[in-house]
Order: sequence, then C-alpha cells, then structure tokens
Amino acid sequence: MTAPEPFGARLRRAMDERGALCVGIDPHASLLAEWGLNDDVDGLERFSRTVVEAVAGRVAVLKPQSAFFERFGSRGVAVLERTVQEARAAGALVLMDAKRGDIGSTMAAYAEAFLHRDAPLFSDALTVSPYLGYGSLSPAVALARESGTGLFVLALTSNPEGGEVQHAVRADGRTIGATMLGHLALENAGEEPLGSFGAVVGATLGDLSSYDLDMGGPILAPGIGAQGATPADLPAVFGRAVRNVVPNVSRGVLRHGPDAVALRDAVERFAEEIRAAVTPA
Repeated sequence: MTAPEPFGARLRRAMDERGALCVGIDPHASLLAEWGLNDDVDGLERFSRTVVEAVAGRVAVLKPQSAFFERFGSRGVAVLERTVQEARAAGALVLMDAKRGDIGSTMAAYAEAFLHRDAPLFSDALTVSPYLGYGSLSPAVALARESGTGLFVLALTSNPEGGEVQHAVRADGRTIGATMLGHLALENAGEEPLGSFGAVVGATLGDLSSYDLDMGGPILAPGIGAQGATPADLPAVFGRAVRNVVPNVSRGVLRHGPDAVALRDAVERFAEEIRAAVTPA
C-alpha cells in the first residue's frame, strides 16, 4: 500500500494555492441568534452547511470547534460528521479543534476518533493538549504519521490564563512553552516542505523573539479579528516563521453570515490582508 501524503506537504500546497487563512466554524448560541437561527440541531446544521458551501472551496483550512456540536449530543455529532466530510469534499483541509489530551489507551482512542482513516470524524489534523506531558501524545503522533494527518499542539495560547503554565520556567531554564516547541522541532526534523506537527501560538502575544518559532512545522495563530490582532501584526509576532503561520479567523468572518456572498467577501478581505502582510517586499 502506498503511504499517504503527509499533512505538512498537503498543507503547504493548500497555503500556496489558496492562501494561509483558516476559518473557524464556531456555531455558539449567540452567533446562531445573530444569524436568526434557533439554538437547536436544525440551526446548527443550517449554520454549518452555509459556512461550508460559502467558503470551503476558497480557504486552505476549515476548523470546526467540536464542543459546539457535541453540546447537542449524538445529533450534533452527526452534523459534525457531515460538516467534516462536505468540507473535505470541497477541497478544504479540516482541522478538528477538539484539544484532546490524555494518556495511554485513552489518548490512542481519541486519536483514532479523529485521525483514523475509517473514522466517521476523520480529519486532516487535530488540536491536542500536551499538559499531561508531551510524551502522553505519543499514540496520536504515531497515528498521525501512519495516516498522513497532523497535530497542532497547544504551546503559547492566546487566552490570558495560559501564561501561568506555558510561561513557567523549568529547572533547565526553559519555559514550558519553549519545551513544547522543542519537541515539535524534533518531530519535524528533515521533513520537507513542511512538517506535520504544528504549534498553537496566539497572534495576540506580541513580541515572541525569545522563542524559537521556526520549528519546521505550521503555526496555528488564533486571535485575528475579534481578539484584537490583525494580519499586519503577524510579521512582528512570528518573525522568520511567518511563512508557516496559519492565521485563524472565526467571528471576524462568521459575523457576516448568513449571507453567503458576505461570508465570501470577508474571506477574500482577510486572505488578501494576510497575503500582503506575510509576502516579502
């Protein structure tokens, strides 16, 4: 059997062809209300299908937030399954934002739920939490390599509470966040044109020059739009690693729904601003 193409190579191609933008699919109750939809499974389905139909053919990555589907139980998860399948069929890579983290067979089961090619929720990549120790992610790393998928590991997140863990200093003088970046650099060593093991690093964090962000893999950068960061901030935050940044925008795009044309226009605006910010003069 031919080995599947690694996620990093597929992501690099998608970013080069479609631009680096990642659009979140976050159907929380207040956004459903803004769209004039009921906070129920039917509203969830209409919201998700509208986003996919409007933008999946135009962006590199779509990132459904699993929690907003799970809250409706099995019917909500069924909507998530259809959302993933339809987004991938339209050519977008799907990053499942589930932030799973556990140990042993439980971590393996979480990985199988999203990264096994026969799974109903099979996605191109998964967000994971390393804060039971980076080694606890080993089952997910192994399955990602086998299935040609990727991981995005929480490293330096945009929420203010994250600093109490991620900026804590270890006995060797490195912060926890820097330690996670170091692990990812080892995972991605020798991979071209881009490794499959990425980091989540907030675009709102300002000067990160003390961190080595150039770890050979992609960087998912939340915080663009509603959280206050702009595409113009990306070079200053990410330095020489900016070419590998996947800026995530959720509300900044989604608030323009349910009008499909307005959603597409918002995507085009953000994509162009990102392209202008990260392209060398």
